[in-house]
Amino acid sequence: MAQTAEKFLLNRLSHASLAFFVVVAVLCAIFGEPLTAACAAAAAGIIISGRSFQPGRQISPWPAIQKLFFAALMVLLTTSFWTGPWALSHWLYGLALVAFALVPRGIAALITLVMVILAMIAAHWAEGIADRHQMISALLLTVMLSAVLIFLRDYKTRQLAPLRRTDELTQAASREYLSADLHKEIQRSEREGTDMSIIMVGLDAHASDNDPDEDIRSILPRIGRFLHSQIRDFDTYYRAADLQFLVILPGIATQEAITQAETIRKGLCSLLETHGMNLTVSTGVAGLNIGDDANSLHQSAANALRRAQQQGGNRTQAYSTRTPISRAQPNAEGSAT
Repeated sequence: MAQTAEKFLLNRLSHASLAFFVVVAVLCAIFGEPLTAACAAAAAGIIISGRSFQPGRQISPWPAIQKLFFAALMVLLTTSFWTGPWALSHWLYGLALVAFALVPRGIAALITLVMVILAMIAAHWAEGIADRHQMISALLLTVMLSAVLIFLRDYKTRQLAPLRRTDELTQAASREYLSADLHKEIQRSEREGTDMSIIMVGLDAHASDNDPDEDIRSILPRIGRFLHSQIRDFDTYYRAADLQFLVILPGIATQEAITQAETIRKGLCSLLETHGMNLTVSTGVAGLNIGDDANSLHQSAANALRRAQQQGGNRTQAYSTRTPISRAQPNAEGSAT
């Protein structure tokens, strides 16, 4: 089932986490635990001021507000070492990951070190709490594992940096890398004997009576996020032209690619309709055949897309080695293409 860009995973997790911390804050306030309630409220503030909760939150003043909530949470958790409840100190297990996500690396490392030292001091003086030593060992282990995860993430980011040069507007891979990447995928498919298909997605702007350039530019980021939500981790998509995208699907036969192209087409049409844009979408599908190279495969998908748009748009077209033939699902009016 197609998902719009507003319902991608991080957004839904942020809303669910916000609801959880709000419930915790309310319940703790009712049952007379003000410090826990304040910590939950600060955590909720971190979430609601983050860009994963709402994309517009990456601009000022939201990043500063988020850091203020984080600082408040650190102060409250430090206070809990001496005022209780002691169980609140277990929130520090996620400290390193949260700190490295919100503040610069050097400051995050310093915050983590200071909080660990304060936790060890507090545990030394908390003689009446039986599990204080277990908490410290668990905290140290968690911080070490968090450091490993952060290192692996940074290492992966550096390794993949040359392959993740993206179009700033849509976050799709830049067209400059399309031919080289497509050539590599064709070689891999031929070497492993697997299927491969590509999909060309194009907005039918030519069919609109109005000049939608400004509206289209505003919706392109959402289109990019929608495409990202519809493909697998090892699939790639590129901004092939101003209003066209190309999706590479390794291991996918033509018929399955047609089904996925139609799903993408209908989902994008719904997305455009949701934002009040009177535009349709067409897709062209081409499967890898013997003798195809990057240019010929790309051209086949482009020809299929062109034929779909020449037939009125709002349809999916497959390309055969003989002639471009229609293998689309019924269009929005209910007639088969």
